[in-house]
Amino acid sequence: MDPSKFQEYRQKVVGHCSRVIVGKEKEISLVLTSFLCSGHVLLEDLPGTGKTMLLRAFARTIGGSFRRIQFTPDLMPSDLTGIHFFNQKEGEFEFRPGPLFANVVLADEINRATPRTQSSLLEAMEERQITIDGVTSRLEEPFFVMATQNPLESYGTFPLPEAQVDRFFMKLSLGYMTREQEMQVLARPESSAELIETLEPAVTPEETAYVRSACSQVKMSGEVLGYLMDIIEGTRRSGSFSCGISTRGAIALYKAAQVTAAFDGRDFVIPEDIKAMAPYVLLHRLSGEGGRKTADFSQRLKQMIEEIPVPLEQA
Repeated sequence: MDPSKFQEYRQKVVGHCSRVIVGKEKEISLVLTSFLCSGHVLLEDLPGTGKTMLLRAFARTIGGSFRRIQFTPDLMPSDLTGIHFFNQKEGEFEFRPGPLFANVVLADEINRATPRTQSSLLEAMEERQITIDGVTSRLEEPFFVMATQNPLESYGTFPLPEAQVDRFFMKLSLGYMTREQEMQVLARPESSAELIETLEPAVTPEETAYVRSACSQVKMSGEVLGYLMDIIEGTRRSGSFSCGISTRGAIALYKAAQVTAAFDGRDFVIPEDIKAMAPYVLLHRLSGEGGRKTADFSQRLKQMIEEIPVPLEQA
């Protein structure tokens, strides 16, 4: 593999998206990391912080099709997957694909839909396929989902179960811009929506296919892999968490560290790559007594990682 291609790809995507989403280069890079790892993102943030704009800009940057789905309590699984309808003119049933048949899908306020509808989305995320009336259709690659949640309003919502939250590769938050960045956005002559319409693809499908396949070639030594497993097993033994990290979570951290190393121009993973990705990949998979999540989970995880010995470089 050629690490320089990863750096060039990241620079193109992050730089292009930053023309619309100001001051969120780190968050855009994390979304890109999840995308390259064939994972999906759960974005929990307040309304109006740019969640939809971010994904629309991302879709245009990579040249993929984009669909936004507003989740509501009356949304049915068929509203996502599509239906077979009878074409009276042709005298036969035809399949009308739903919005999941796109490269980039925004599931807005996923916790407002019923568990049945949530499950139909999460099945597509995991299996990369949809079965309707006994007929299975493969989803086109790349397939990337970003689901959003509002952390404040809980009335009329259906919280995602722990097993379904575990299906998301990362959980992120955009947060507010700085004062200077927000003033810059306010003073722009064009709106964010108008800027997005002017965006052209910054990378080719061939470049995307290469980086998505080549990231698995980044090496991880036995010592560094052992360090990753020390962190995973630490969450399972720690009294701070009632439920430790699953094997799916361990695989996600492994892949995220590989992409992080490639973005840094290396074809091998170092412990710092694992430490950098651990909060974003692991935190939403942890729970406390009775499945509760507390505000100090981040500090607990950070403290646990700091107590684990870091393998030294071999001379």
